[in-house]
Amino acid sequence: MTVRGWSRRGRVAAGVAAAGLVAGAGLVAYELDSPVFGLAQAPLAKGPACARLADRYPDRLDGVGRDPVTFEGLAVWGHGAVELRCGLTPPGPTTDACVSVDGVDWVWRERAGGRTGDRKYLVTYGRSPAVEVSIADSVTRPDAVLLDLSHLVAPVRASAKCLDSNGD
Repeated sequence: MTVRGWSRRGRVAAGVAAAGLVAGAGLVAYELDSPVFGLAQAPLAKGPACARLADRYPDRLDGVGRDPVTFEGLAVWGHGAVELRCGLTPPGPTTDACVSVDGVDWVWRERAGGRTGDRKYLVTYGRSPAVEVSIADSVTRPDAVLLDLSHLVAPVRASAKCLDSNGD
């Protein structure tokens, strides 16, 4: 039986197709609105070390919740205020500034991957895979964030330090 030139099967197929288009458009809009839009997945992000870290990502950092992301090796808190990328190639010897936080060495970077803005970039030193953290200047307690993230990455075995035992 047809109604207005459409069979029942044709109307159902058209309805399914329309629902699929709406759902697909919603997913695209969500990804474009995602705080990780523009972040590239690190080359080693799909490895077991990053998967182990992902199982331990804190739900909250500095009082803000973790945002949903769809890429492996990425975590974001506070609508992009703090971004973490696991799976980078570890940096080699460097003269860049380095800080040790609870036994985890972090190298300060001015910019990462050509991204601009008011952010601090740090990457773990002597751990494979390396973890990069980007902290917006708007974060009120970056030291607390770095402490929490140092506890997160501490289980990744360290093979080198950028600071000697005297802190130099």
